[in-house]
Amino acid sequence: MDTKEKTIRRTRRHNRVRAKVAGTASRPRLSIFRSNTQIVAQLIDDEKMNTIASVSTKTQKGKTQGERSIEAGTEIAKVAKEKGVETVVFDRGGYLYTGNIKAFADAARKEGLIF
Repeated sequence: MDTKEKTIRRTRRHNRVRAKVAGTASRPRLSIFRSNTQIVAQLIDDEKMNTIASVSTKTQKGKTQGERSIEAGTEIAKVAKEKGVETVVFDRGGYLYTGNIKAFADAARKEGLIF
């Protein structure tokens, strides 16, 4: 399977999820984007079309991508608590819930974010 086909399939999966999932001010959407080198996460209020907070693994300390994902998950949870957000809707962006995506989500849950 070539890269173009993979991208098309992921986009279709993400569109299916986005048709059902929306964030509000009280329960924003935790959106994930994964590239080959980093993971970017955002807390988004879809009603106001506003990004509440964002975190990237590019700024995190750690040797491996997995370690940086865990650090980013804990940081997004801390930032969310500072902004007064306790519960979120998780949008995995069409990616499978394994590896770094799962590590990120588990770290955010461990820090107290509910989803």
